[in-house]
Amino acid sequence: MRYAFVAAWAACSSAASAQPIEERAETAHSPPFYPSPWMNPKAIGWEDAYVKAKDFISQMTLLEKVNLTTGVGWQSEQCVGQVGSIPRLGLRGLCMQDSPLGVRFGDYVSAFPSGQTVAASFDRVLMYQRGKAMGQEHKDKGRERHAWPCCRTSWSPPRRRKKLGRLFPDPWLTGVGLAETVKGIQDTGVIACAKHFIVNEQEHFRQGGPNVSDAISSNVDDKTMHELYLWPFVDAVRAGVGSFMCSYNQVNNSYACQNSKLLNGILKSELGFQGFVMSDWAAQHSGASSAVAGLDMTMPGDVAFNDGKSYWGTNLTLAVINGTIPEYRLDDMAMRIMAAFFKTGNEIEQPTINFDSWTKDTYGPMHYYANEGNQQINWHVNVQRDHRNLIRDVAAKSTVLLKNENNALPLKAPKFLAVIGEDAGPNPKGPNGCADRGCDDGTLAMGWGSGTADFPYLVTPLDALTMKTADDGTRLEHVIDNYAWSSTQALVSQADVTALVFVNADSGEGYITVDGNEGDRNNLTLWGSGDELIKNVSSLCNNTIVVIHSTGPTVVTEWYDSPNVTAILWAGLPGQESGRSIVDVLYGRVNPAARTPFTWGAKREDYGTDIIYEPNNGAGAPQQDFTEGVMIDYRYFDYKNITPIFEFGHGLSYTTFEYSNIKVEKSVAGKYNPTTGSTPEAPTFANRSPYIPYYIYPYLNTTSSAAEASQDPDYGKTAEEFLPPNAIASEVQPLNAAGPAASDEPGGNRQLWDIMQTVTATITNTGSIVGEEVPQLYVALGGPTDPPVQLRGFDRMRIEPGQSAEFRAILTRRDLSNWDVASQNWVISEHPKTVHVGPSSRKLVLSAPLEI
Repeated sequence: MRYAFVAAWAACSSAASAQPIEERAETAHSPPFYPSPWMNPKAIGWEDAYVKAKDFISQMTLLEKVNLTTGVGWQSEQCVGQVGSIPRLGLRGLCMQDSPLGVRFGDYVSAFPSGQTVAASFDRVLMYQRGKAMGQEHKDKGRERHAWPCCRTSWSPPRRRKKLGRLFPDPWLTGVGLAETVKGIQDTGVIACAKHFIVNEQEHFRQGGPNVSDAISSNVDDKTMHELYLWPFVDAVRAGVGSFMCSYNQVNNSYACQNSKLLNGILKSELGFQGFVMSDWAAQHSGASSAVAGLDMTMPGDVAFNDGKSYWGTNLTLAVINGTIPEYRLDDMAMRIMAAFFKTGNEIEQPTINFDSWTKDTYGPMHYYANEGNQQINWHVNVQRDHRNLIRDVAAKSTVLLKNENNALPLKAPKFLAVIGEDAGPNPKGPNGCADRGCDDGTLAMGWGSGTADFPYLVTPLDALTMKTADDGTRLEHVIDNYAWSSTQALVSQADVTALVFVNADSGEGYITVDGNEGDRNNLTLWGSGDELIKNVSSLCNNTIVVIHSTGPTVVTEWYDSPNVTAILWAGLPGQESGRSIVDVLYGRVNPAARTPFTWGAKREDYGTDIIYEPNNGAGAPQQDFTEGVMIDYRYFDYKNITPIFEFGHGLSYTTFEYSNIKVEKSVAGKYNPTTGSTPEAPTFANRSPYIPYYIYPYLNTTSSAAEASQDPDYGKTAEEFLPPNAIASEVQPLNAAGPAASDEPGGNRQLWDIMQTVTATITNTGSIVGEEVPQLYVALGGPTDPPVQLRGFDRMRIEPGQSAEFRAILTRRDLSNWDVASQNWVISEHPKTVHVGPSSRKLVLSAPLEI
């Protein structure tokens, strides 16, 4: 119940936030927002789920509601996280599980490409299909909730730091990918989880660390929060996502999982989110404070892993009984959890969980850490279906052709292939030989950390190339040791050789250190002396083709423009079909059309931001000041007029395309009106007898031992003594002016989705083979603090040779608006606006003014 709040959000509400911050926000802080909004029974898309949840919750006792909101503890049951069951009503404990790449800790599961990789496809259908396939596998393993998408190496909010694996610098692209993935997952009956909320920008200090008192604070102004970091989460809410996970870090010096401005004010009030908010594992730092600040479920339930103590559980029961937390807040927690459950089509009777996260043994303890309850815990169910074909297709169609000189690609049964580099071959310890993929041995197909899945197999590039060249009669030899230079030199110096050099750069979660990299990359160079390997090979071979597997951009300045480096491909983190997918592209079975989802700068400093590797606030929480505002990645390069090596959105094809005939059609949209009206009073769904002082309740501690169990210095205090004003108010509340009306769809004011403009252009395939093109639409909003251009549309179009197709994109009011810090709402400025269409952010060949 500990109160741990900082009282205001000056950095997020001042007039200065209309421009990029130029100096450190010394007093960055987060204002209180109370009470925690209760569910809206009229929210579009949630009506039926609300009715079912209300019926179910109305039958529950106080203890059953607490059981539903509190995790059972780390390694206490089969899943990475589980809440308690409601056996009287037939509900087993809900199962929470990673991962963004497949079913973490599961056997007979698939290992999918990362979200960043599929983002490069710029293909909404593939994004949806990938999400649905992963949802199917989770459901088939007996899970209700997928701790995804937006984590580790998967869909993530916009990232300013280039040395992370969680790299998604454009909010519009991220929002599309997140929404499609949510739809895919939830169409299988699994609750998707959007995470990490919010501005979780680096691994260093995300949970504190040596010689610092608290986790890092991401200090962000209000304009930047809305126009950049919040943007894709809005799309997740619009897509009907059932849950959010709050992050480890602080935001403006208030922990994200008890930051009432974020959870109550923005997520539940301004966006009207109707699902539940769950803590990251051990990201909860208080009891009553986090409850009234908007947290609905705590994971894994214990204060620290396996300490047997909880901020909630018994203490949450006691807090409700003694009036510290109003009963409507507990009702709302339970309502949100069960509404998300019902919204995704679930019934109370669920299949048995048929796997165990902690062992692959068939029989073992149901309660792993306690070593209790021996029984069958693994049924070894194969849930892969035919997903290998989708994985291969996604990885191939997400491979970006960055350079292709002299028609080096596609390959056509070359006489002699030399495959060079450790990244082409297997990990000597096996594809799962390093726990949570915590090493960089062999080919890189996924990053490391909790966002991983076990490979059922891994087709390496060398495997697939061996089979292809055998069919073609091509001679193939390889050296898969980056440092065996004499052998490599002898091989690539021969006549008629085409050298394929495979290199990588890895990253992951901070609890694992790989080659001195504590989650975040230490630099932007290739690992294993990959840059030197490329330079050495290309100095001897005039047809050197480079394939990069990486978690983000690398600095390629020293070798990318060598005439002997004839082609460069970025293949991301392709998953289990890595080799087959890259061979599909190398040999033209798939004509590449993917686009790089980030900018490749000439040097590290070109990005304008960096990781905080050392404490910068004495023993206090490290302070990460977002001084660049909305100017990250291509926005920053454009704003500072820095020439990139490969710009955001760049990608080549084996055919050619022309753009022509741009047209803009203005739509009739009404004036934007702020939302007005009020909520109903807070509903309570059960009658409970009042707490009787000194009465011995058999189901909770009413003695000082409760304070001991929760480590809570505020135990025994009344709400008025330590909770902020209005924290437990239950009366009618005004609706947020930027939020949805009572009968609207969640996601904000519905008028933000009014269509303002429709833009069309003609795309012609001027080459000789069929291909796919990705036209991109960018908007210049025209203000002095706006990025020169911002992505606002794209499509992936298949066009036959000599044929034309129409690219069509709509621009909504949201697409053309800025966040106004004074009115706390969206406005369209009076600055002149222009629309641009082209194949990348720096090749905008068509332009037209926008009449607003």
